[in-house]
Amino acid sequence: MRQKQYYVYILTNRSKTLYVGITSDLETRLWQHKNHVFPGFTDRYQIDRLVWFETYGDVHAAIAREKQIKGWTRTRKMALIVVGNPTWRDLSEDWGKPIQLGLADRNA
Repeated sequence: MRQKQYYVYILTNRSKTLYVGITSDLETRLWQHKNHVFPGFTDRYQIDRLVWFETYGDVHAAIAREKQIKGWTRTRKMALIVVGNPTWRDLSEDWGKPIQLGLADRNA
């Protein structure tokens, strides 16, 4: 049986407004953010770019980490992002798109 996974994540927008969240289904949750399914902070400020996440096997550890990060200063959150994603690339930009396989030349 596959163990359930939990994700603590940070989203941003063009202005680098930050949002910290937790979910057990990161791909679905990102789709919801990108499609503005729920009204609120992320919808109002168009926060829909995934710039950082961590995976946990224990929901209590994930909740504790989310609370820890939410308590940090903006500067510390930004430093966490820069360590793993220095260009602030949207880590979910290719999710849901067809995969391009690197197939060898078919005429060879």
